[in-house]
Amino acid sequence: MKAKAGGTSSTLLLTLCITSFCIGMIFTNRMWNTPEPREHLETIKSKEEEFEEEKLFQPNIKDCENLKLTDGDSKDVLAEISKAHNSIQALDKTFSGLEAELVVARSSENDMKQVSSLGGTHGDHNLKPRQKAFVVVGINTAFSSRRRRDSIRETWMPQGEERKRLEQEKGIITRFVIGHSSTGDGIQDHAINAEDGEHGDFLKLDHIEGYHELSAKTKIYFATASAKWDADFFVKVDDDVHVNLGVLSSILAKYRSVPRVYIGCMKSGPVLSQKGLKYREPEHWKFGERGNKYFRHATGQLYAISKDLAAYISLNLPILHKYANEDVSLGSWLIGLDVHHIDERRMCCGTPPDCEKKAKLGDLCAASFDWTCSGICESVNRMKDIHSRCREDEQLIWTGFSWA
Repeated sequence: MKAKAGGTSSTLLLTLCITSFCIGMIFTNRMWNTPEPREHLETIKSKEEEFEEEKLFQPNIKDCENLKLTDGDSKDVLAEISKAHNSIQALDKTFSGLEAELVVARSSENDMKQVSSLGGTHGDHNLKPRQKAFVVVGINTAFSSRRRRDSIRETWMPQGEERKRLEQEKGIITRFVIGHSSTGDGIQDHAINAEDGEHGDFLKLDHIEGYHELSAKTKIYFATASAKWDADFFVKVDDDVHVNLGVLSSILAKYRSVPRVYIGCMKSGPVLSQKGLKYREPEHWKFGERGNKYFRHATGQLYAISKDLAAYISLNLPILHKYANEDVSLGSWLIGLDVHHIDERRMCCGTPPDCEKKAKLGDLCAASFDWTCSGICESVNRMKDIHSRCREDEQLIWTGFSWA
């Protein structure tokens, strides 16, 4: 028995020595691929897995030394990285566009009354495919603003065949945006219908007009427009602002490949809590202590959002909170999202001499207005003069950007 035990101990010792030797070879000479005796396979396998995990996170020094690049190789690598980055951006934009399409489809299906039927008196456009466009420029207007609308028609908003050509060739849609009266069949509604019959340039909303309902009107506009047009961008502008459509379109064209874009003159004004003030915020307490400022948002005279953000607003229409000021409301809907805020100062130039000086220097403005009036002061009387002094070249709108 003693001899047997001794033989067993010798065999075990020999086995342990061989095992230790094999493990040492694994860690020094990388011989883990060499076939091992079946009886040791399970022990070695666990060691192999631990080592492979460590190797993934520890670069081999000799390999790194072999990666010395010439200047030409470095340029090639940087070029490939740049191409990859551009490809990723393009894919992100594509996925974002597909998500927007899905959101619009869901909106039309799930909320027919609030979205699908918003864009027309009878909602008949929803039976047709959405018209492809580059940008929809919605000009916010009111029942009492007929003279303002005419001043725009006589200056920067194309009319008749030129407007149709602009839509077909450049994808630029321009419409006055208006709701209806509380009854929906009053004198004011009939006047708008007659004006629309004459010019055909209105986008009618399922919305009761009222100054204190501008936030509601804004989100219904984006929902309505995105249900009617498959556009890359949606713009909201007031009817007392001068616009150069060519410059505006050129600015937007630079961001076509960027998803979730919010473009305008970004500001952060004080939160007004005093009663009687024009822009008082009743829910001022939500923004912190007295004297605090709003988060960054685009000024309400003119701003643009990309199609995916318009689709987001469309889908979430019932639960988007409305603050007293519509530009603040829009900013609040987007502030918590992964959105690119673009501060574009050409979208808030002053009236002459400001925009005139910039035009002479070749730095044309997309929009001009007076900050003191939150629009052009006495716009009906001054729009033609501003247009003559600050307008873009007539050919810029046709040559300044590519839509195809």
